[in-house]
Amino acid sequence: MASNVIAVYPGTFDPITLGHEDVVRRATQLFSRVIVAVAAGHHKKALFSLQERIDMAREAVKPYGGSVTVESFSGLLRDFVVARGGKAMVRGLRAVTDFDYEFQLAGMNRSLMPDVETVFLTPSDKYQFISSTFVREIAMLGGEVHKFVSTDVEKQLAAKVRSIGE
Repeated sequence: MASNVIAVYPGTFDPITLGHEDVVRRATQLFSRVIVAVAAGHHKKALFSLQERIDMAREAVKPYGGSVTVESFSGLLRDFVVARGGKAMVRGLRAVTDFDYEFQLAGMNRSLMPDVETVFLTPSDKYQFISSTFVREIAMLGGEVHKFVSTDVEKQLAAKVRSIGE
C-alpha cells in the first residue's frame, strides 16, 4: 500500500447497502484513507434526504475509525476530489452491465483529473446483485431487505416507508 493515499468513493448511497460496505472494506485494504462522498443527487430523486444518507453511511463506516470518513458533495466531483487531495477514485462494479457506463465515466474523469486514478472494485459474490434501486423497490413493496442492508439501514427504510404511507 502506498502511504498516505486518499481515495474517494462517490455515490448517492440511497441507501447504503452491504455491497457498498463491502467495497469500502476492500478500499481500506488498499488506501490509507477513504472518503465516502455522498452526492447531493441533483440528477436523481432520492428516497432519503442528504443528511439521512450521510448519517447512514457514517454508521456503516464506524468500524474503520478515522481511516474512513463521510462527506457530502454537490457540483462537479472533480472539484471535491482535488480539494481533498484524492489520488484515487473507487468505483464498485457489480456486473458486466455496470462496466460500459463506469468505463466511460472513468475516461471522462481521467480527462478532468489526469492525476487521479479510477480503481474498480467488485463486491463479494453474495453482494454483486444488490443495488440501492432494488432495495428501495423491495422495501416500498413491503418485502424483506435484511439480506441487503445493515440492521440500522433496514430500520430507517421501514420508518421511511411508514412515513410515506401515512
